[in-house]
Amino acid sequence: MTHNTPHIFPLHRRSIHAGFYALVLSALSSGLGSCTQDPPMVSLGIDDFYRIERMRKLHLSPALTGEQYEWIIQAPDGSLHDHSSSKDYLFLASEEGEYSVDFKIIDDATPYDYHFTIQVVHEEIEYSPYISKVLEYCPAPGQFINEMPMYEEGDTYADILKKAEESISGKNDIMISLGGYGGYVTFGFDHTVINSQGNDFRIWGNAFYELTQPDEKGGSAEPGIVMVSYDTNCNGLPDDEWYELAGSDYNNPSTLHDYRITYHRPDPARQPIGDTSGFLTDLYYIPWQDSEGATGYVARNSFHMQDYYPKWIDADELTFSGTRLPANARDLSGTGTYFVLYSFAWGYVDNHPNDFADLNSFDISWAVDGNGRKVNLPGVDFIRVYTGINQYCGWLGETSTEICRAQDLNIIDPQSVIPDPLSSD
Repeated sequence: MTHNTPHIFPLHRRSIHAGFYALVLSALSSGLGSCTQDPPMVSLGIDDFYRIERMRKLHLSPALTGEQYEWIIQAPDGSLHDHSSSKDYLFLASEEGEYSVDFKIIDDATPYDYHFTIQVVHEEIEYSPYISKVLEYCPAPGQFINEMPMYEEGDTYADILKKAEESISGKNDIMISLGGYGGYVTFGFDHTVINSQGNDFRIWGNAFYELTQPDEKGGSAEPGIVMVSYDTNCNGLPDDEWYELAGSDYNNPSTLHDYRITYHRPDPARQPIGDTSGFLTDLYYIPWQDSEGATGYVARNSFHMQDYYPKWIDADELTFSGTRLPANARDLSGTGTYFVLYSFAWGYVDNHPNDFADLNSFDISWAVDGNGRKVNLPGVDFIRVYTGINQYCGWLGETSTEICRAQDLNIIDPQSVIPDPLSSD
């Protein structure tokens, strides 16, 4: 996996002797930084002019402190683009043009006021609207684990991570499974996904509606919850705060927050016990217990005879936590032979068929913190999807979210544009 470094071009830098106050504005980006000894001359660090590609962050961090701070950003059209009272500021813009920046330190003893400009330009290499990197693949046990992607003897976590990335990057459209409740994948793009008006990105799964009750939107819906993170420390790693995109059932009274589950590696020496149907070959295959005091098992079925516990993991326990959605399955047969999994209204992955683009798209503005309070993110650098239901449906097995692709809706796929036959080259 590679991490692209944004092109930032500071021009006209000033410097002063170390005996004077210094204000250092550093243009930092993902993977860019250094540590040096204090030089005899200290750079004032305020450049009269910056040039940066759109959808790239510019980290501005003053060394001089004061009682209050003020950043005022004026967009190319003359409107106020942003306003912040924090000491540090992350500049991010999707529209090209010249932005006027005023920075003030409001302090009776050492006031400071400086004006500079940032030119936002089109990227030198066109961004892809699709996934470019998978940073984490941590599935829970399930009937498709070690198959989607395929585990081969001797594979390490790095090998499986690479296979997951190869499966869902670009338009590869190869399904990966997240296993039972809590299993997750974390991915990113070659740029920051901007929080624009309306939906910002789309994720493909493999949900479908069954034909007998088309109006009820039931069939195979295995909802995955979406988390997002903004790379505020600009290190290119998913180690900043995470926020949940609150879907339609976030406030459902049956939804549990701060839920936790632990799965245990199956004992290879124990004798499997199947059911009378022959479909389930080991009813007590992988035991689990959760924070609600409940216990249960991920059963093994006759359709998938490989190991369900991730084979590249050495640990004998796997623990996951997050929001748990209400069970969505009904046994319409009454005998365990015909389960229907019903879709939630909106806001979850693998919840509606892919043909319904709006129902598989997500708005960064839905983000909430751990207390359910709305947060305002300018964009996101990392997206995490995890299986949101702890549920077992007989011979269908555990409910497990699958995904195969994601797209930044702010960027048009050039291959999807139909050329005008009347236009000239």
